[in-house]
Amino acid sequence: LLAQAPSGMRAVWARRRNISGPDPAMQAYQTDFIELAHRYDVLRFGEFTLKSGRVSPYFFNAGAFSSGGALAALGRCYAQRIVESGIGFDVLLGPAYKGIPLAAAAAIALAELFSLDVPFAYNRKEAKGHGEGGVLVGAPLQGRVLVVDDVITAGTAVREVIAMIEGAGAELAGVAIGLNRQERGEGALSAIQEIEQTHGVPVLSIIDMSHIIEYLEQSGGGPPGALAAMKAYRGQYGV
Repeated sequence: LLAQAPSGMRAVWARRRNISGPDPAMQAYQTDFIELAHRYDVLRFGEFTLKSGRVSPYFFNAGAFSSGGALAALGRCYAQRIVESGIGFDVLLGPAYKGIPLAAAAAIALAELFSLDVPFAYNRKEAKGHGEGGVLVGAPLQGRVLVVDDVITAGTAVREVIAMIEGAGAELAGVAIGLNRQERGEGALSAIQEIEQTHGVPVLSIIDMSHIIEYLEQSGGGPPGALAAMKAYRGQYGV
């Protein structure tokens, strides 16, 4: 796909091809993502009990990006993060269900913003027994596959997708997500760190918890006590 990019973008990719994490300074698209998430109540502050039993001071629900404009803006954020990373890949894959519109939106934005015509695919939860059949729809899973999803919590869903990719004879290039909670699991590592170490691929996030804290510090936004609660939670559970 790099060969298809305009010359200026090829130069950016060449400079950044070994970078998997966000730049130290928050980029404009990351601020846009946080503001978009806040506007659509995707990102909320308060007290939320997670499946793990932890009480989190914030909650992220990508399903609330529920309009055409929001999805278009979201696709641009994913596209910019993917290009910024310089990751090499051949196909985008959106896991059912939330990953399906995210991969489609990212593919559209890559074509419109960067002239990268990227094949994309998605899977069904249950195999179809008629018509084209199978669990995969769209482009064949060939070469290096970049998975596009909203978040990684326990990592179970991603491991299932990795097995599907390998079963098709393709290779996992990496995973692109909206939010990295930077939060350890039962052990010392987060689910994202475990995936990176086990499979040797990067997990790209548009934002992580530290970006939300930085945004609250700079903007003074959020309800009273949100910033202090975020910092306390990071101190207790952060990685």
